[in-house]
Amino acid sequence: MAHESERRRTFAIISHPDAGKTTLTEKLLLYGGAIHAAGSVKSRKSSRAAVSDWMALEKQRGISVTSSVLQFEWEGLRFNLLDTPGHNDFSEDTYRTLTAADCAIMIVDAAKGIEPQTKKLFRVCAMRGIPIVTFINKLDRPARESLDLLTQAEEVLGIASCPFTWPIGSGDLFQGVFDRRNNSVYRFDRETGRDRGAKQTAVETTGIEDAQLDEMLGEEAVTNLRDEIELLDGAGEEWDEARFLAGQLTPVFFGSALNNFGVERFLSYFKTLCPEPGQRSAGETKVQPKDDRFSAFIFKIQANMDPSHRDRIAFARICSGKFEGGMRVHHFRLGKEVRLNRGEQFFAQARETVTEAYAGDIIGLYDPGIFRIGDSLSTKGPLSFDEVPRFSPEHFGRLQLLDPLKRKQLQKGIDQLAEEGTVQVFRQPGREKDPICGVVGKLQFDVLCFRIEHEYGAKIAFDLLPYSAARWVDGVSSAQDLTDRYVPLAVLDRDDRPVALFRDSWEVDRAKMDNEDLAFHDTAPIRAADA
Repeated sequence: MAHESERRRTFAIISHPDAGKTTLTEKLLLYGGAIHAAGSVKSRKSSRAAVSDWMALEKQRGISVTSSVLQFEWEGLRFNLLDTPGHNDFSEDTYRTLTAADCAIMIVDAAKGIEPQTKKLFRVCAMRGIPIVTFINKLDRPARESLDLLTQAEEVLGIASCPFTWPIGSGDLFQGVFDRRNNSVYRFDRETGRDRGAKQTAVETTGIEDAQLDEMLGEEAVTNLRDEIELLDGAGEEWDEARFLAGQLTPVFFGSALNNFGVERFLSYFKTLCPEPGQRSAGETKVQPKDDRFSAFIFKIQANMDPSHRDRIAFARICSGKFEGGMRVHHFRLGKEVRLNRGEQFFAQARETVTEAYAGDIIGLYDPGIFRIGDSLSTKGPLSFDEVPRFSPEHFGRLQLLDPLKRKQLQKGIDQLAEEGTVQVFRQPGREKDPICGVVGKLQFDVLCFRIEHEYGAKIAFDLLPYSAARWVDGVSSAQDLTDRYVPLAVLDRDDRPVALFRDSWEVDRAKMDNEDLAFHDTAPIRAADA
């Protein structure tokens, strides 16, 4: 069991939209032997969609709207890859998925540098102390100065960087990368680069002053390369594994995922950089992956992955011990034992039944309606992992059912999608038939309408409301109590907790000043006591 957990590597990929996240994901799978041809991600009209985008709406729009799990073996290691949505409107799904990762790959567009969504996702990783490996992509196109990109990362993200590879030119002048760790040059051949299955070969040197570099790269390119490497060696950050594991230092790689350049070099380093499963906190208890006790937590629920069977799958991150089909575990929130008949492992939508899994693995559990995001499961008695927060929505709309005869289908769909975390549902006393839905990004309303129609058979629309923030309130017991405190709108969440909706930050601050005896929270923890 200890050997199996030691060879697990569980990581997420984060980036701003269009930085090349899905492309790099597929190239990692290509090198890992999990696929034989990468799906086209450049054209939405292509008959092949990205392999990690399995939902119908994802294939239509050419964007990722939900996280997917992709598992593959490479050189004796078992990788669990969590492909997250890059679009800001689906960031809450990414936040929850990051709770299951031990490491993250941050992709940066070499021409655009650190973009807003990258900055936002980085902060989530920093809060959790997740180690980050950086891949600077699209070097085959015109790019910013590499030193400027490192400076920007330090100034904007507050993280030091240590380049493992360094680019030789960019755009039309891009010749490859110099591997600082083994003093080798990896040449970029544009003809070979178009072959998506091609692998690059190294030219070993005795160091940056090796005379063969002059003939290989040309005078101008080799002069620039030597100057930059000299600067990095003299003033750059030294590699420190302890700082990396603490999330304070990021190793940096350069390449072009689309042209398949630098990916193999990146993956060969990443397998040693990505940490094996580590300790997890469950209150005062520190759970070690090699413990005999099985433990896991639910970080994602997905309905209708198989439209033919209308199933619900709860994604669980195993933190310790060994999963075995048919085992009985303690469900902390429900306070009782439940039976886990079987587990499933995934490759996007495709899946296969597994009878055993180990710490670090992501497994899917058939959900008859007993699991929620944040639930903790364990053998040998109760165990509760740290809470998974529910973030404040930023957009709100009152749901309209366009066909009154479909109310039962609507209720089922809203309940299941709320449990997924796709939407947060609030009830206004006296208007229970017209629920208010809250989302982080407006595009989630489109996703909700699409899924309710295509998966549950009910057509809906939304009347947008002027609110932009929700605050969960301690110190009152009902929505009426909140109304009496003159908040703009008082509602209840799906656990009957009082929530105040506000139009802007000024209203939030005013409510806090007028009600100093109340506590206003911008996240709703999923507590073990919630039933």
